[in-house]
Amino acid sequence: MELEALFWTCLIVGIVYALVTIVFGDVLGDLLDGAFEFLSADGMDWLHPMTLVGGITVFGGAGLLLDRYTDLAAWGVIAFSLLAAVVIGAGVYFFYVRPMKSTESSTGYSLEEMAGKVAEVLVPIPADGYGEVMLRMGAAGVTNRTAASFDGVPVEAGAQVVVVEVKDGTLYVSKLDSDFTGDFTNERR
Repeated sequence: MELEALFWTCLIVGIVYALVTIVFGDVLGDLLDGAFEFLSADGMDWLHPMTLVGGITVFGGAGLLLDRYTDLAAWGVIAFSLLAAVVIGAGVYFFYVRPMKSTESSTGYSLEEMAGKVAEVLVPIPADGYGEVMLRMGAAGVTNRTAASFDGVPVEAGAQVVVVEVKDGTLYVSKLDSDFTGDFTNERR
């Protein structure tokens, strides 16, 4: 009977964890942001919570089924339950956790990458002041940035400009001819 209580506990804890994660995952993640950072095991990706809790849940469920529907001794039930937990945990890791980690991509970019990019002026740029431009940055979509005139000439809204340099978080731009539609970044390499 004590073994059955262990299996029920593992199964129930796993199910409750899954439900709480699904329903309150984002809220709890925001509330506890970084609170359990000390538990992270760098280099041991297989210790992912989904893998561990999944294994514990399978251990409980398999233990209950083996205990109830087989004539195995207690050590046999435990051994086969552990084997099932390891096999299913490994499957979750190799077929879900690991592929998901490798598909994570960064949409970040640095301001220095903006040099040579073509942008559109959103807020007119005076000769000696600041305006705003919009430019495309790869998969990240579009970004709006503060801009100043590199040449010291005003640039009207809607004009196409090229980012000449980036200094102190400001994009210094020059107006383009209306014929140009490309990107200067490949020409500099």
